[in-house]
Amino acid sequence: MDRLDDMLAFIKVVDARSFTAAADRLNLSKSVVSRRVADLENRLGARLLNRTTRRLSLTEVGQAFYDRCQRILADLEEAEQAASDLQASPRGRLKLAAPLSFGIQHLAPAITAFMAQHPAIEVDVELNDRYVDLVDEGFDMAVRIGRLRDSSLIARRLAPSRRVLVASPAYLDREGTPEAPEDLAHHRCLLYTNTPAAEQWQFRVGTEVKSVRVSGVLRANNGDLLMAAAMAGQGIAVLPTFMCGQAVEAGALRCLLFDCYVSESAVHAVYPQNRHLSSKVRALVAFLAARFGPEPYWDAGLPAAVTRPAAARAVTE
Repeated sequence: MDRLDDMLAFIKVVDARSFTAAADRLNLSKSVVSRRVADLENRLGARLLNRTTRRLSLTEVGQAFYDRCQRILADLEEAEQAASDLQASPRGRLKLAAPLSFGIQHLAPAITAFMAQHPAIEVDVELNDRYVDLVDEGFDMAVRIGRLRDSSLIARRLAPSRRVLVASPAYLDREGTPEAPEDLAHHRCLLYTNTPAAEQWQFRVGTEVKSVRVSGVLRANNGDLLMAAAMAGQGIAVLPTFMCGQAVEAGALRCLLFDCYVSESAVHAVYPQNRHLSSKVRALVAFLAARFGPEPYWDAGLPAAVTRPAAARAVTE
């Protein structure tokens, strides 16, 4: 503790540019503060401050030591805060961003259940498919699906996000069922335009991944619209299983070519790389990871070949 007290006295002297002012801030006598700084210099064997009758200034060694002392004391304060947070119930306002469809179908009931467990937390949710800047826009965290951009954000995987080719039984009875990726050239396809190459669908052929060009009779930037069109018999769509899993289980849609379609992705929680993760964010991330998990409930009714593909076909996008 003597070393920490000496470091604190030294930092206060530098910040106040005066032994007298530093003593007032620490509620100590000037002589005690002066002795602590002197003890620090003696222990280090180096002069930290240039002293004149009119001003104080840091030596080169003093500047380096000052910077390091600030980090050490900040780490100590953060450790104490973290320990306090672990003892206290999470509270305060939490600002969250999430994709629209996933947010409505799965995040909404999860958030209400989370708030029931943590009544002291206020949640501010923005559902939007745009890419938000968490730091600039003041978000505590976001739920993101698919390939993550390189960034300084911390990511935790919450669940797999699989995609499947689907069509209604009525469409397949009318147009036939594609048996191979190249058969899609003769089918009506429904295209999701929030991807870089909406007309290029990827399939694993042997040991290679190949793109198959499809023709779209409907293009949209919203998966719910495409699912409605697929259920109405308008064509074949690529949909995330969190969206269409219930329809597949009910028989309203059928999975196609799932033995070769490259489908695996993930749902992540992302948050800024702060030195100290708040207890409210930690609580929500843990809650969502437990609720969704490696085998999410929305995949329960899918064919086993979709949820447990062969290792050679498991490709993460």
